[in-house]
Amino acid sequence: MSNLTTSSSENTKDETPDNDLRQSFSTASQWQLMWWKFRRHRIAVWSMMMLACLYLMALFCEFLAPYPLSFQDTSYAYAPPQRIHFISDDGLHLWPFVYGLKGKRNPETLQKSYQEDKNHKYPIQLFTQGHPYHFWGLFETKIHLIGIGDGGTLFLLGTDSMGRDLLSRIIYGARVSLTIGLIGVGMSFFLGLLIGVVSGYYGGWVDNVIQRVIEIIRSFPQIPLWMALSAVLPSTWSPIQIYFGITVVLSIIGWTGLARQVRSKILSLREEDFATAAMLAGASQLRIMLHHLLPSFMSHIIVSLTLAIPGMIIGETSLSFLGLGLRPPITSWGVLLQEAQNIQTVAFYPWLLTPSVFVILTVLVFNFMGDGLRDAADPYDRG
Repeated sequence: MSNLTTSSSENTKDETPDNDLRQSFSTASQWQLMWWKFRRHRIAVWSMMMLACLYLMALFCEFLAPYPLSFQDTSYAYAPPQRIHFISDDGLHLWPFVYGLKGKRNPETLQKSYQEDKNHKYPIQLFTQGHPYHFWGLFETKIHLIGIGDGGTLFLLGTDSMGRDLLSRIIYGARVSLTIGLIGVGMSFFLGLLIGVVSGYYGGWVDNVIQRVIEIIRSFPQIPLWMALSAVLPSTWSPIQIYFGITVVLSIIGWTGLARQVRSKILSLREEDFATAAMLAGASQLRIMLHHLLPSFMSHIIVSLTLAIPGMIIGETSLSFLGLGLRPPITSWGVLLQEAQNIQTVAFYPWLLTPSVFVILTVLVFNFMGDGLRDAADPYDRG
């Protein structure tokens, strides 16, 4: 009899965690269920961490960049990337260093080539004093995360035609290229939600007019339409005005897909019992749309927005690469790729294509994270 009692108590203890898990699962909110399932998507979690690193890089670009944005040294024009060394002729070094650069011009082709000067070694320094800069325009400082001693150079990704450090300019360009996607999607989010809700809720001739306008906008080729709208921007505008102008241009076209998704959801939900009950209870149409219909599929909207941000980033990069988007002195990844338009230049200086690697990386991590959010948006699907 005692053995039966013991075995039954052990079974009860074994079943208790499962019962607690089922109870917590049944009482959890929709956002908790989404987060639990999102954490199981390893690639999406790593992508989210990588994305956080990219935005931290954009936030602290002045501190992270080895050189300020205004730095240039024409004596090092088109210098190749410097290699980091741990081993020299003296043996193994515990701290990384770079050799000095010395240039030599070919008397026949007049092309300048660079070689490592192994007589001069420069250890890479952390939290070092370097060129002064204004952090967020608030105060001036000289502290950089990494740097080099006096007389040395630290061009880890090479330089451009004016001797500007490409790594520093890529880090600075992240602030514009990454934020223009957020601002553009924010404006598209507002337009898409507003127009989609109105179209789906009221229907009739309102829905027909809105859908025909959307079809007209979507029928235009995207790149030529971007080029036409960007050409309207006055050339006398300041860099900040051009920045927000390009954001508006991207938002004018980017809201149509979200509006159609919202419309389809509203059409399927407006006849549900909870919407009818809210209407019979005397709720206004605005309250029904904003407080009852929209929150019921907000998770899917967030997933759509996550997948739309890469499109905004690629749009800005394409416009700037064609010379119709952002222009110097604004620095973005698209502006940096303008120097890679010439095939001959890319053949001799392939490191000028490095900004495209950051564009590809950003688009991939956004898409991977969007895939994880899309799977987590249906948390009751345990497959």
